[in-house]
Amino acid sequence: MLATAGAFAGGALMGKPSAANDSEQVVVTGDAKPNLAPFDTMMTGFVKTQRIPGASLAVSRNSKIVYARGFGHADRDTSRPVQPDSLFRLASISKPLTAVAVMQLVEQGKFGLDDRIFELLPAQEWLPKKHDERLRKVTVRHLLQHTAGWDRAKSFDPITRVHDIARDRDKPLPVDVSDVIRYTLGLPLDFDPGTRYAYYNVDYLLLGRLIEQISQEKYEHRVKQQVLAPAGITRMQLGRAWKEDLAPDEVRYYDSRNREPVAVCGSKLGSKVPQVYGGENFEAYEAHGGWIGSAVDLVKFISCFDNVHHPKLLKADTLQTMWGRPEGIAGHDADGKPRDMYYACGWNVRPAGTNGGVNAWHSGLIAGTSTLLVRRHDGTNWAVLFNTDSNSEGKTLSSLIDPLVHQAADAITHWS
Repeated sequence: MLATAGAFAGGALMGKPSAANDSEQVVVTGDAKPNLAPFDTMMTGFVKTQRIPGASLAVSRNSKIVYARGFGHADRDTSRPVQPDSLFRLASISKPLTAVAVMQLVEQGKFGLDDRIFELLPAQEWLPKKHDERLRKVTVRHLLQHTAGWDRAKSFDPITRVHDIARDRDKPLPVDVSDVIRYTLGLPLDFDPGTRYAYYNVDYLLLGRLIEQISQEKYEHRVKQQVLAPAGITRMQLGRAWKEDLAPDEVRYYDSRNREPVAVCGSKLGSKVPQVYGGENFEAYEAHGGWIGSAVDLVKFISCFDNVHHPKLLKADTLQTMWGRPEGIAGHDADGKPRDMYYACGWNVRPAGTNGGVNAWHSGLIAGTSTLLVRRHDGTNWAVLFNTDSNSEGKTLSSLIDPLVHQAADAITHWS
């Protein structure tokens, strides 16, 4: 029997942990389904060989959640197992949530994608006296598609420069979202807006402020009410930096490099702490990377777009716009040929199948977390979450697991 998304809410998935088999010694929770055994084999093997503390995988097929299991430990110290509905930091999977909230406002006629951001946000409030004049040409679409003009490969990512930001703002640590944005707006752009793609986290912090300005609601509240609640999601929220402040049922995090920097936020400010608990300013990641949620939550969210003709959350034409190909070299090669894949409005996209089908996905990476959310054109979706970031060779877990989940899904012959 296929389970509906609603059957996986709350504690319904909690159960006694069992080993996948004696030789692998990987703790597994959630209901076993023999017809979906390729997922079990793939995940238990991956968790063991990559020496991952804990992971969770949820899969849906034609809008119904068919698989949800936890692997390994949510907390190594207590041997608490990962449950199918354990909460993880989602990192940049936060961006699709923000993008959908923006596209809803576009759909409601509050502004257009090609409206300039500093004609929607008060320029006199946000732009410093000395700023790159090209900032006034940045549009909502530019921010969504990471074509606004900043390039962290050419300059740097301000979210990692909290000490510089504090000095610039003439204030003590910690810095907040507003501080990060205002510091960034004082930097020169690396290229003209709209001319090319360069992934940049602060783009989405600005979109968070746009959501607040137009809706007159706090960013988190707006996303919860307008994006998550209609999808039947109640537990997702913005996360906290300190171990003592983690949410109930949230996993513990393990930095693959075991770093212990000086804390940049919280009550232990100035003291050495684990990188994952105060070593970076997680609570200022917000609209670009600050959400926590479960794999089941994410699959509920992405399943809202299964029926492209009658999707939930957005109208069909808005969905097509959100996944549409960017103009210029952001979506095309130098000779004008469409790229095989591109970054749309909050999603990586690859045309697939027939009749204009697409695969859409996003990954996330911060210390102690690697995440992946995938929507396939054939009605199969999944979310896989890890409570560490990389393997012993420094390879990102989401990149390593991606082809393996596709292979496991392709090996399924009977979904029910």
